[in-house]
Amino acid sequence: MAEEMSHPSKYVKLTKEQAPMEDINPGELNQPIDVPQLHVVKCNECGQPLPESFQAPADEPWTTGIFECTNDTESCWMGLCCPCVLFGRNVEQMREVDTPWTGPCICHAIFVEGGIALAATTAALHGFIDPRTTCLVVEGLFFSWWMCGIYTGLVRQSLQKKYHLENSPCDPCMVHCCMHWCALCQEHRELKGRLLEETFEPMTIVNPPPVQQMNSASDSPLPRSTNGADQVHVEMQAL
Repeated sequence: MAEEMSHPSKYVKLTKEQAPMEDINPGELNQPIDVPQLHVVKCNECGQPLPESFQAPADEPWTTGIFECTNDTESCWMGLCCPCVLFGRNVEQMREVDTPWTGPCICHAIFVEGGIALAATTAALHGFIDPRTTCLVVEGLFFSWWMCGIYTGLVRQSLQKKYHLENSPCDPCMVHCCMHWCALCQEHRELKGRLLEETFEPMTIVNPPPVQQMNSASDSPLPRSTNGADQVHVEMQAL
């Protein structure tokens, strides 16, 4: 007792007010840990990990040509009458995240369809508009069309990278600048065919075993046992 008084304890007893008030929720300490080394790209054929700088060769041909718009009449009429809707549908199907088709559709309608309407109005009012103003409008329309071709070409380029498609017939931006409507229809047909291939899964058909029935052998005489009890032979017969 004297030793305890001479050597006081170094531990300080915490009161309720001094204790930490941090609460730990159940399961908070058992969270999964993200390991970047596990996120590697593997080969689809052999399953071996591939280096980060690996890029698959873009040599896959398109399933349909750029001028084969009549192969899918639905996308052909939609691309002719409402190309903004077709472009929005293509972006929605290609993006893995939940991207609504209305955003790209509105952007396409403002810059492409709006530019075409402005060009038609300028041509109709050719004699009533100042030539300098007409020249500025035409230059602005050409610049807007070029920017829209770059934007839609980037979407086509993303589609080519996703499915390793080749540049056909030329650079994606140039394709949309020169053949915008045909390019939209071709991309829609390509996405439609690829998505059908991805969603198709072969079904495994399992045949049930044959029905079995238990019958007593009544045709043959029943042998007598030593203790006088009858023995019944039961056989299984497959139908």
